[in-house]
Amino acid sequence: MRIAFPKRALAAVVFVLLAAGARAELPEITLSIGKHKITAEVASTDAQRSQGLMHRRMLPENRGMLFVFPEVAMHGMWMMNTYLPLSVAFLDVNGAIINIADMQPHTRDTHDTVKPAKYALETNQGWFKKRGVKPGAKVEGLDRAPPAR
Repeated sequence: MRIAFPKRALAAVVFVLLAAGARAELPEITLSIGKHKITAEVASTDAQRSQGLMHRRMLPENRGMLFVFPEVAMHGMWMMNTYLPLSVAFLDVNGAIINIADMQPHTRDTHDTVKPAKYALETNQGWFKKRGVKPGAKVEGLDRAPPAR
């Protein structure tokens, strides 16, 4: 017996499963900045770093994404296909915040680190400011992040 599915229905099911699988594969770690905690998905591969938070329609409070770069270098972030206003903190190899930038959705403006960075932490826009987190603050828990691949 052969069961026929409309092509659109099958395509929708495949898309939902792939989208769910893509997000589910990212490991999560809890980071601390002083008394503040944030749960971050970790983007440690080229594909994960390229995708970032694109196409997301919401990011819960105290959640973010940690980008682990393969080398300490001058890195930049942009917001193409990103619906959420975000803040990004660039971190050195020891977890000290180098600089923080606010980024607007759907722009190609590049937001760069001012010194070589090993990590970038994206959060909802204003997360760092609301908590008084400034350059020089130390992000703890980076040792639990998978290495860049």
